[in-house]
Amino acid sequence: MGTTERADRFYDEQVLDRLNPRMREFVARQEMFFLATADRHGTCDNSFRAGPPGFLHVLDDATLAYPEYRGNGVHASLGNIEENPHVGILMVDFLRDRIGLHVNGRARSVPDDSMRRAHPRLPVDPVPGRRALLWVVVSVEEAYIHCAKHIPHLQKAPARTTGRPWGTDDAKRKGGDFFGAAAEAPARAAFPPPPRADATTWRAEAEKALARARRHDRALTGAATGTEPATAREPFTGWFHRAAPA
Repeated sequence: MGTTERADRFYDEQVLDRLNPRMREFVARQEMFFLATADRHGTCDNSFRAGPPGFLHVLDDATLAYPEYRGNGVHASLGNIEENPHVGILMVDFLRDRIGLHVNGRARSVPDDSMRRAHPRLPVDPVPGRRALLWVVVSVEEAYIHCAKHIPHLQKAPARTTGRPWGTDDAKRKGGDFFGAAAEAPARAAFPPPPRADATTWRAEAEKALARARRHDRALTGAATGTEPATAREPFTGWFHRAAPA
């Protein structure tokens, strides 16, 4: 896309391998974030996490931790983390600074009692449905800004007098069948989706795609130069590979 120079400048100036003081302060006041995970096959999932300000805890400049509350029982994020520890966290401040912070790293799950022995100052939330079943500890590998230009400026609405139904199993209060998915269940049962490809099949397809990309790369470069042999150039390693600095 012709943006290598801009991308390199962004990495050099904005991407840290730790949380600096302003990042730590930003994290400590957030009430929500978006969590990206993938399983061992690379199948992705994105989830939403929310809690009181500071529920995403800064343990030190290289470590974050958040509690896993009682949810729908699917444990999609936790299951992915067990298979693939790489996670991406996106925090967006819609209310005050209208800015975002990305944190990429490696995650692991820790039982609540073990976490509190290691970090006895962690607060205990008395609200049912906000009590930690376990914790996810994230070792920071990258931390960088998400620019403000497309982030809307929102305002917080007054709290409802009835409060939020934390931990409820009342289907209606949880949203019911808002998107009509349950109504389609009989049709889905009659025509089940095809099974996911196993790791061997996925790898074979990925190798085919990479071979096609290499052939395409050689054809384009040969047409452009007319002289340079394919063996004289750096081999194709993917569109998102960033060369190490000299």
